[in-house]
Amino acid sequence: MNDQKQISVYRFIKDLPNICSLLGLLSAVLGIYFAIKGNFPAAIIGVLWAVLFDWYDGIIARKLKGRTKVQGEFGAQLDSMIDIVSFGILPAILLLSYGSYNIWFLPGAFIIIASSAIRLTYFNVYGLIDSKTYKGFPLDNNVLILAFVFLFEGFFKTSTFSIIIYALMMLLSALNLSSIPTPKFGGKWVYVLVAYVLTLTCIYGWHL
Repeated sequence: MNDQKQISVYRFIKDLPNICSLLGLLSAVLGIYFAIKGNFPAAIIGVLWAVLFDWYDGIIARKLKGRTKVQGEFGAQLDSMIDIVSFGILPAILLLSYGSYNIWFLPGAFIIIASSAIRLTYFNVYGLIDSKTYKGFPLDNNVLILAFVFLFEGFFKTSTFSIIIYALMMLLSALNLSSIPTPKFGGKWVYVLVAYVLTLTCIYGWHL
């Protein structure tokens, strides 16, 4: 019997990068809750922090010394499972809620979740084109763009803006499954992300 199968799941939960991943999941769950309740500024804050934790779990994992191959593999799988919640289910529910759960928004919600699942599966199998390039548009970029677009919600009628975000999410879903090479942001870009998340958190927090 493989000794690796005897490792307790709690040992993985105590792994610092996995704790960071789970904080991202918590952010996403809060975002889903507020999206269902129709509190869209709070939902956007939730998804922004989900992105930030998603970036930092990898940064922490790379800086920690002594992590085993099994810990790395577990962390990668956990991260992928959480990504489908943060960048698939959460945006889909946000779209449905903003569209007042109109049945015409249901196909869009399905496309968002399905394209997220397909992209994550493809990435898990094939990985990057090279060390600095994704194939297709990364899922976390979807919600960063969505959060920016939501800043202009007040300039449109609700019915008009619901169509705008519907069309935007369909376009982004298509880009997720495209073959367009997309740069992998890292290094000093993390400071840009932190500034972006903190700035938009303050703006959306002001509207709560």
